Amino acid sequence: MSHCSLETSVPDWVVDHPETLVVFQELEIDYCCGGKSLEFACQEQGLNEHEVLRKLRKLIGENDE
Repeated sequence: MSHCSLETSVPDWVVDHPETLVVFQELEIDYCCGGKSLEFACQEQGLNEHEVLRKLRKLIGENDE
């Protein structure tokens, strides 16, 4: 598994960490098409990308850097 960040595409997050799928569904972030970065996808939805990243990292057991 690779380290995921704001630059990582949303589909790659789901491939590397399938447990994150529920977060993307909850936040209505498109997780299957386009290969958009997490940062871009959050901006499209009007979400704070750093808060979403913290939530995802907490879910997968990674500490914030």
